[in-house]
Amino acid sequence: MVKVKICGLKRSEDIKYVNALKPDYAGFVFAKSKRQVTLSEAGELIANLNKGIKKVGVFVDEDIEKVKDASFALKLDIIQLHGNEPNEYIKKLNGYEVWKAVSIKSHEGIKRLKQYNADAILLDQGGGGTGISFDWDIIKGISVNTPIILAGGLNSQNVEDAIKTVKPYAVDVSSGVETDGFKDCSKIYDFIKKARSLY
Repeated sequence: MVKVKICGLKRSEDIKYVNALKPDYAGFVFAKSKRQVTLSEAGELIANLNKGIKKVGVFVDEDIEKVKDASFALKLDIIQLHGNEPNEYIKKLNGYEVWKAVSIKSHEGIKRLKQYNADAILLDQGGGGTGISFDWDIIKGISVNTPIILAGGLNSQNVEDAIKTVKPYAVDVSSGVETDGFKDCSKIYDFIKKARSLY
C-alpha cells in the first residue's frame, strides 16, 4: 500500500484531523513558508500527535547543527531536505532517516535522482506547497534503488493517476488538502482513501 504524508501542519485542528484519519507521516515545515512553525509550536503539536504517525521535519538549506538540534529536541523520525544540500551535508545526518527533495522540471532533472545518498528521494516541481505538479510521464518507468516520494500538485482528483503512473513508495500533499489556506478534514479523508485504494 502506498504511504501518505500530510505536510504543513500548523494548527491544533490539523493534529486532530490526522489523528483521526491516520496518514503514515505528518510534516512540519521549519523553512520560510506560510506553513512555517517554530520549534516551540511544533513541540506543542507533536505532543498531541498520534504516536503511530511518523514525524517529518522539513528544512531548506538550514545550518546543519540547527537541524540536528531540532530533530533531537522534537524526536523527529525523518529529516526532509528541500534545498541545495549536497551529499556531504546528508552524510553528517548519520543516524537519521533523510529524504532529499529533487525538482523535476524536465528530463534533465532525472539525472539528479541517483546522485544523492538519501534514504528516499522526494520528487516535486520545485517550490514546495505551490499546488503545481510536474509532468509525471517524465519519470514513468524510471528505475532507481531509492524509494520515491511523489509530491507537487497532488489532490484527491489526481492522486490515483499519479500513483498509477509513477508507482511511488509514498505520496506527499499539502495545499491539495486545504481550503482557503487551511487544512480541510474532508479533503484529507478523500486523499487518503483514494491513495490507499489502489494496492
